Amino acid sequence: MKKRQLGRTGAQISEIGFGAWQIGGSWGDVSEEDGKKALNAALDAGVTFIDTADVYGDGRSEKIIAEVLKARGGDRPFVATKAGRRLNPHVAEGYTGANIEAFIDRSLKNLQVETLDLVQLHCPPTDVYYRPDFFGELDGLVTKGKIRNYGVSVERVEEALKAIEYPNVATVQIIYNIFRQRPQDLFFAEASEKNIGVIVRVPLASGLLSGKITRDTAFRADDHRNFNRNGEAFDVGETFAGVPFEVALQAVEELRPLLPADVAMSTFALRWILLQQAVSVVIPGARNEAQARSNAAASDAPGISPESRARIVEIYDRLVKPHVHHRW
Repeated sequence: MKKRQLGRTGAQISEIGFGAWQIGGSWGDVSEEDGKKALNAALDAGVTFIDTADVYGDGRSEKIIAEVLKARGGDRPFVATKAGRRLNPHVAEGYTGANIEAFIDRSLKNLQVETLDLVQLHCPPTDVYYRPDFFGELDGLVTKGKIRNYGVSVERVEEALKAIEYPNVATVQIIYNIFRQRPQDLFFAEASEKNIGVIVRVPLASGLLSGKITRDTAFRADDHRNFNRNGEAFDVGETFAGVPFEVALQAVEELRPLLPADVAMSTFALRWILLQQAVSVVIPGARNEAQARSNAAASDAPGISPESRARIVEIYDRLVKPHVHHRW
């Protein structure tokens, strides 16, 4: 497992992390036992970065992580969580120092730690990024010792660019994959210049880039790939990367001939993301041990030829770009 630096946090972390949304909820039926096995498999494979949130299963994900790490002992991986989505309604006015501190206190209890490695604002309304007073409140929580670092999880490139104007924003979590290429146009260069840690989520476009989803794939009622197809519950860009389902399936079929022998499409898709040196860590999720091991193996996967890279750009520009590039 290769390592990269998480921006100005100074932490050296595995370039493949573990996204813990699946073991919390909104991905169909993932038992607590399977969640623990998936996380243990990832850690056994060299993963040293875990990403979760206080709303994943209403704290279930954080609690599973705490139990697994307590049982394992030894060196502790870097654990990032998120805060803000517990607000109801989720509006900019709710982002106050008191509210965020209450959410952080809850995560401290769930994760059974005295200080959180990293807290990320969980895709807040755009107006929050224009409130320097609120970012000052986050500085205060660092001073109190409740958090070591803070960052943001964003929906749009514009939000990411605004966030890194604040001097103590250490990380940005953003969607970037073969179907969502806009961050590489400007944001990555700006992030590198400012030594920002870049955490890439939705790397497999909610499973589409695993190559295993077909027109006949059925998703459970409690799976966001069913209930959020059109953005009914949260930003539609979080489900299938915002690409219309039929368009995405066509793009997947055109990508298949580019796969090297014996390389899974999910591995290929993760390897493509890691071509960007601005990326600190990519955080695919896993529902079971096999998926966790497969994700981790992408760190040592073969490279991608210039010809294949060019073909990926062509497929994106022709099929996918008109649907997503201008939106996020």
